[in-house]
Amino acid sequence: MTMLSRVLGLVRDVVIAGYFGASGSADAFFVAFKIPNFLRRLFAEGAFSQAFVPVLSEYRSQRDLAAVQLLVHRVAGSLGSVLLLVTLLGVIGAPVLAALFAPGFYLAGGEKFEMAAQMLQITFPYLMLISLTAFCGAILNAYGRFAIPAFTPVLLNLSLIGSAMMLSPLFDPPILALAWGVFMAGALQLLFQLPFLARLQLMPIPQRGWRDEGVQRILRLMLPALFGVSVAQINLLLDTVLASFLQTGSVSWLYYSDRLSELPLGVFGIAIATVILPSLSRRHAEQSSEHFRQTLDWAVRMVLLIGVPAALALVVLAEPLLVTLFHYGEMSALDIEMSARSLRAYGLGLVAFMLIKVVATGFFSRQDTKTPVKIAMQAMGANMVLNLILIWPLAHAGLALATTLSAYMNAVLLLRGLLRAGVFTWQTGWRTFVMRLMAANGALCLLLFWLNTPTDRWLAAGLWQRVQWMSLLVAGGLGIYLLVLVICGLRLRHLRG
Repeated sequence: MTMLSRVLGLVRDVVIAGYFGASGSADAFFVAFKIPNFLRRLFAEGAFSQAFVPVLSEYRSQRDLAAVQLLVHRVAGSLGSVLLLVTLLGVIGAPVLAALFAPGFYLAGGEKFEMAAQMLQITFPYLMLISLTAFCGAILNAYGRFAIPAFTPVLLNLSLIGSAMMLSPLFDPPILALAWGVFMAGALQLLFQLPFLARLQLMPIPQRGWRDEGVQRILRLMLPALFGVSVAQINLLLDTVLASFLQTGSVSWLYYSDRLSELPLGVFGIAIATVILPSLSRRHAEQSSEHFRQTLDWAVRMVLLIGVPAALALVVLAEPLLVTLFHYGEMSALDIEMSARSLRAYGLGLVAFMLIKVVATGFFSRQDTKTPVKIAMQAMGANMVLNLILIWPLAHAGLALATTLSAYMNAVLLLRGLLRAGVFTWQTGWRTFVMRLMAANGALCLLLFWLNTPTDRWLAAGLWQRVQWMSLLVAGGLGIYLLVLVICGLRLRHLRG
């Protein structure tokens, strides 16, 4: 379901690129969409989910259904009231927010800033709707219902695709259709999950409950976690702030390259983290430390097994991937070249981004949110310094590279923290696993360099020629990677958690 959602997300971005390219209006929309999306990832999927799921899992393990229902109702009331207030303030203060998050647009003045502020007033309610959707999804995940929350983002992608293709001719400027598409998607995603909660007898009925013991625990866990697992999103938003000072198109180039690197991150990294969080939370509640270590070790191996070849493919095939997916309609050859620079920088950090999602779960499942936030703040500080250093020689690509370097710092410090606490230990077989990984990825790189053709030929080729070439690269790369792993002794039983 996550893969379906991410693939449709890629289709969505292909459609948006074809209709709007990397224009000033596209830059304005991406800013208006990124602000509520950033806050959603920071509060709802980041801090809130990581604090809520462990507490809910504990209630499920140790209390009856009535206690779980009461917790859900009171959390719904507390969360909903805060979200309503924040949404009203966001809609009213949209021009201020647009100036804060895209100061380059504000200082330059003109139509781009006005469009960003206007669209932000339309898209900001998405924060409330999608945060409540994430709340519902967290309940379903805690009860092992992973498919429904994973499928829900499909509705966002379908809504934006439909808005671009069918509604944009009805608006002036046409880009406004995308803003309304975001708003509609938020409502659809929330309504979609409610029947499945009703089946679990956990339909949220908002109640006042700020003093409830469970709500207080969630708040205590949530406050320091605000910068924990979401540090990568904060860094990406800081990239947008600085990119608003660069030439027109910079925000869009970062967006398209980030979205392409987000595909493997979302399909595998976030999916693994989502699946193991309830499991680790139960292991911790049951004081089953050995199973806890084994689950975390399995997750780290899966990240490397999937993340390393995906990162290499993004770096080696940056231009071919972007040409095949985006070089249509309003997307120019210059846009491809510029997006490829930032895609390579993001691609280098893919393994770190995935590790952060998984390793941070080891802390959150134990209801330890303070350690990740300390580490995240250090990484964010490093990112800001690197941003200011690298933006001068590398422009927008320097911002992407700074995000990558700070992500590795974050991942390494998180791993070190788990090892020092004795929560995570390297299980047997790591030396053999690393040797297999090196051999398979070496073969993958050699094949990709051999099969690939110059960028000029990709730009000149038609759609079906590009699809054929890319299919050959993907199938050949996947085939040689798996073949070498099997030759080196990896078997399916080794992948079972």
